[in-house]
Amino acid sequence: MYNTGRLCMKIAGRDAGSYCLVVDEQDGRVLIDGQTRRRAVNQTHLEPLNKVAKIKKGASHEEVVKALEEFGIAVEERTTRKKADAKPTKK
Repeated sequence: MYNTGRLCMKIAGRDAGSYCLVVDEQDGRVLIDGQTRRRAVNQTHLEPLNKVAKIKKGASHEEVVKALEEFGIAVEERTTRKKADAKPTKK
């Protein structure tokens, strides 16, 4: 049911309501990526949908984004936070 490329909706956690694709299967858990953070999640936290994308096992984030765009699902670009330069404080 949760084979590579399966489109799912995350139904638990802070990413609930986001679309994702199954990238890999790992011991009762699945690796997902898409509108969610790339991570291994319990299968009970996902709702499988009827669509399957043609991606390879362990596909990169760019490949997942391209596959989701084919389904009409937009993925926002991720940005990383830069650490602020530590400024000395005066006493």
